[in-house]
Amino acid sequence: MSQVRIGIDTGGTFTDVVAVDEQTGELVTTKTPSTPADPADGFMAGIHKVLGTLGLGGDAVTAVSHGTTVATNKLLEGKVENLGFVTTEGYRHLLEIARQSVPDGYGNSYFWVKPPRIVPADRVRTVGGRLAVDGSEIRPFSVGDAVAAARFFREHDISTIGVCFIHAYANPEHELLMREVLIDEHPEATVSISSEVLREYREYERSVTTLVDAAVKPNIRRYVENIQRRLQGFTAAGSAERAVPFYVMKSNGGVLSADEVVHQPISTVLSGPAAGALGAAVVAEAAGFPSVLTCDGGGTSTDVTVVVDGHPALTTEGSVGAYPSKIPMIDVVTVGAGGGSIAWVSPEGTLKVGPQSAGADPGPLCYRNGGTEPTITDAHLLLGRIPPHLLGGEVPLDLAAATDGITALAGRLGFDSQQCAAGILEISAWNQANALRQVTVKRGLDVRDFRLVTFGGSGSLLACRLVDILGLGGVLVPPNPGNLSAYGLLTVDVRNDYVRTAVSRHSMLDLHAVEKILGDLRAEADRALAREGFAESARRFVRTADLRYFGQAYEVRVDVPDGAMTAELAEVVADAFHAEHRSLYGYDFRGDGRQEVEWVNLRVTGVGPIRKPGVREVSPGQGAEQARTGTRRVRFDEWAETPIYDRARLGAGDALDGPAVLEEFGATVPVHPGFRAEVDRFGNLLLTRHREVVS
Repeated sequence: MSQVRIGIDTGGTFTDVVAVDEQTGELVTTKTPSTPADPADGFMAGIHKVLGTLGLGGDAVTAVSHGTTVATNKLLEGKVENLGFVTTEGYRHLLEIARQSVPDGYGNSYFWVKPPRIVPADRVRTVGGRLAVDGSEIRPFSVGDAVAAARFFREHDISTIGVCFIHAYANPEHELLMREVLIDEHPEATVSISSEVLREYREYERSVTTLVDAAVKPNIRRYVENIQRRLQGFTAAGSAERAVPFYVMKSNGGVLSADEVVHQPISTVLSGPAAGALGAAVVAEAAGFPSVLTCDGGGTSTDVTVVVDGHPALTTEGSVGAYPSKIPMIDVVTVGAGGGSIAWVSPEGTLKVGPQSAGADPGPLCYRNGGTEPTITDAHLLLGRIPPHLLGGEVPLDLAAATDGITALAGRLGFDSQQCAAGILEISAWNQANALRQVTVKRGLDVRDFRLVTFGGSGSLLACRLVDILGLGGVLVPPNPGNLSAYGLLTVDVRNDYVRTAVSRHSMLDLHAVEKILGDLRAEADRALAREGFAESARRFVRTADLRYFGQAYEVRVDVPDGAMTAELAEVVADAFHAEHRSLYGYDFRGDGRQEVEWVNLRVTGVGPIRKPGVREVSPGQGAEQARTGTRRVRFDEWAETPIYDRARLGAGDALDGPAVLEEFGATVPVHPGFRAEVDRFGNLLLTRHREVVS
């Protein structure tokens, strides 16, 4: 009997599903509408649909990996409420102090900007007791203050609480005592403590990260437990008793079992975008492009990131919505330019697109599901760039409804409907281009050095225009691009990150202390992998450290090679820091005795390898003409009768010139005039500028 692993990515409009046969490596993909009221409904519908396509039952499933937006959506929508905060006596206003932010430079009214506080001041309680920077106790923990704080939260029905004491990263004892008091006095409360969420210095970021973890924990727990209950009807292939292993994608590019993720909910805040970036990296590297940009277009937004040498860029300086989250995450920039993004007129009378979205419910006007405002999808439909249906006919689209809505909007702007639709798409393309500049130009990379990988249901619709705007070398559109994020879920390993702050100048580094901390972190990672069921021989560990020049405010992360921490190994790490600093900023102080290196954080990542589906080659093509299904009037620069192709019927070596439209089950690729589309041996569509095009 066949055995399959399933990847499921829940997006704002559709839930994407990929199943891989464990024996043959064959992939089967499908989509089903998302169900925002209860995302688990769409999740289970996707599993049943793909199993029905394969003619298999639940006993054929060996594992399920899932990318979820539950935590992300809660934070993006600002739905953080009923939250309390406990901190050290004398630090009641830690959240007000925050950080200075200068988002738009020095020449405007935003010179001094404070992020919105996540907890109102009247819901903050302080507790006596104080630890020194090395974790030693200066003043004992005040049990009386702790009990009073717990009773305050209980009496005011504040049931979600974050705890962050000064220097708890060095010694968690006081936070552990506080949690015990909360459990005794307020047992129904959900509690997160900073020494378990982020054992790293910088009190503001650690506090907010802990509070974000607490805020999303009830939602993640309910969601995961709901799915686990629904999966009880399945048993793991080859076992009559064991439940199907259920993994959830983390922001750091790994997965974690559902049983573990409820204790680390903040690790899922960029779950979906991370899966897409990893899937794109795998496909692009196999095609010969180890360094690419990725553009994941969904129904609500577009997520972009940069992949260098096969690895998506990671950061610990990210944020979700208004809240900084100092956890390892793939460096994703999100822009409100998805298929459901709404076009509107500003008070100044100019056309705007997004970030508001019609989402999956009610959706664009053309869905005829209650939508009242024109969207990017409506504009594509009016210009003929997408077919009059989605998902191979499962979702019919109403051209008349889209035209009426865009015509009404155009009338307010003094345009005709076609000009308005073209303007909506042009603004959307520039929004995406600006996001791609943020992950390249703002990080010292030349955007023109990269190819773009586009995926998601709407990710490839503006691919050719992005080449023109940014001067890109070309675009790679993988097979089944609408399901690449779900595919990415099947390509990633279990990963757990552990960090400890240990600030020391390089010349004064205590090698034995560093060795002990790295050993302790490795032991934590090892225990987590053991709980996940990985044999000792399969567990892998990656050591890194955050270094800076003494006096700098932010660090650079470099690898720490395996082996005992000797003076020679420490020098290797310092040399790597100098080199990386020069690569990032154009200079370093190697050999300059006036500027000393400082060690800040030590990190260990535990990796549990999961078998990955290979990238399979496709059969040679028989010429693009055999894939042609007809023509349709499409407007690019002007209206023209444009050939339409069934992408699934194209094979390796097939090529065609624009204007053309390539259609498949989960996505559409408009090929603009002046562009050429070729199919490589893996079935990827390579779009390049065929002749000079005037932007």
